[in-house]
Amino acid sequence: ASAAQSIAQSAGDPAREISAPVDKLHATLLAVMKQANTQDIPARFRTLQPVLASSFDMRLMTALSTGSYWRKAPDDAKLSLVAAFQRFSVATYAARFDGWSGQSFETLGIQEGPRGTRLVRTRINRPQKDPVPLTYVVRKIDARWRVVDILLDTGISEIAVRRSEYGAILKSDGIPALTVLLNARADKLLAPETRPSGAPPAP
Repeated sequence: ASAAQSIAQSAGDPAREISAPVDKLHATLLAVMKQANTQDIPARFRTLQPVLASSFDMRLMTALSTGSYWRKAPDDAKLSLVAAFQRFSVATYAARFDGWSGQSFETLGIQEGPRGTRLVRTRINRPQKDPVPLTYVVRKIDARWRVVDILLDTGISEIAVRRSEYGAILKSDGIPALTVLLNARADKLLAPETRPSGAPPAP
């Protein structure tokens, strides 16, 4: 904790301010998990949507995931894609965090990251199982720290995974097609017959 605080204070921000979006997300996820037996996926979606919207910079994450295609797109196409990206991201969280069996979230520390970012190191503690490490990449945007990427337990960037996944459809059909695809995936996750997998998180 002292190491994390010294890094944070050297940048002019207390550690709790830097980790605030992650702490807020984790608190909401834990509440959603504990209520999952009385809430379906659409209900969890409604709880999570404002928290993810405020904790993540969805516009920047969408731009990073689509690269040069984003820069060439008209403003209305960008708005539609960000909305679809956010909707699918929230639906994914709502589907995956579908129950609680003693799990807890733990923040381990904060490190300096590239290009002015900070790395908030966390893990999901699971009874009788190994913890799942997750590192949130946060950046100060408009005077507030927000998540812009997540490094999974393998060390792979979630944004890099999405960029690779989206590449083919962007090359063949462009941003409008990706927007349709993400909304269709969100629809499938939010459908009444959907049965979530209970897998660990990704945005």
